[in-house]
Amino acid sequence: MDITVYTLPNCSACSHLKELMDRAKQSYNKIEIGTDISLEDFQKEYSDVGMLPYVIIDGEKIGGLVEVAKKFLTEGLVKPPQK
Repeated sequence: MDITVYTLPNCSACSHLKELMDRAKQSYNKIEIGTDISLEDFQKEYSDVGMLPYVIIDGEKIGGLVEVAKKFLTEGLVKPPQK
């Protein structure tokens, strides 16, 4: 999989996404807003994005943490939490 993740520093959801990627054994290209790309350029490119992290997998705009978790569950890359 070709995965690009847009993140912000000190973002708790971004940290959870990193944990999810580790659990799924997926590598990814991390782009930090404010360091690797300006906020203005990110907003121009992805004007419809309302929150971060934002993930693109194999050219498909997936969304945030919840959407990626659902995709990984559906594809069997992670298992649901045990109660």
